[in-house]
Amino acid sequence: MGAADLHTHTSLTDGMMDVGALLEQVQRHTSLDVLAVTDHDDITAGLLAQQLVQERGYRFQVVVGEEISTLEGHLLGLFLTRAVPPLQPLASTLRMIHEQGGLAVVPHPMSWLTFSVGQRSIERALASTRDGVYIDAIETGNPTAAGQLTQEKAQRLNRERYHLAEVGGSDAHFLAAVGSGYTLFPGATAEELRQAILAQQTQALAPGVSLTAIGYGELVKQQVRSLVVHPTRVMSRPLLRLFRGSQQ
Repeated sequence: MGAADLHTHTSLTDGMMDVGALLEQVQRHTSLDVLAVTDHDDITAGLLAQQLVQERGYRFQVVVGEEISTLEGHLLGLFLTRAVPPLQPLASTLRMIHEQGGLAVVPHPMSWLTFSVGQRSIERALASTRDGVYIDAIETGNPTAAGQLTQEKAQRLNRERYHLAEVGGSDAHFLAAVGSGYTLFPGATAEELRQAILAQQTQALAPGVSLTAIGYGELVKQQVRSLVVHPTRVMSRPLLRLFRGSQQ
């Protein structure tokens, strides 16, 4: 069985680890076979990670992903080739993920500690008959407080009613947390992971990591980055484009 961490964040958005450090952490301190880089509303880090893994000959593979801010909560897009724009309805976002051959995963489902897709939205998507509007997997292994809050409920609903593939990811923003949540699957490659998700042959695990291993100072810094630095950077992008356009 292979192991894949399907939910990580780098310093290009609100994480505390740069891409190079993340890759070295996976190589030296985990037994992961596949890593998904899923920055908020951006695939730049994922594309860079995939390139560096190939150039440096690391033993694991990278999946380009994105944690997309839909109007109904966060949604993971995996196996992406281009970024999916944020602030769209969930149905539209699902369609855009599938149009490029990606997979759609609901992270930390129904959690009120972070912006999550709720039960009604999940069930509307599952009931949809529109092309591309469907969910491939649900994250039932997320060791963060937001993930743990509703994990039992998500597992129960999925096993009784939804019958989606169950996956795990660390939701890591810190090096120490990488691999603290992961997906077991038959095989060892990114393509075998994809096929396992589609065949519902995955298992979610979330052993977690202690807060002392991360460091309380780092936790405070990440909160500042998440609540102040990253939103400011995102808001400044359209203004910068507007300014550059006016100078041409």
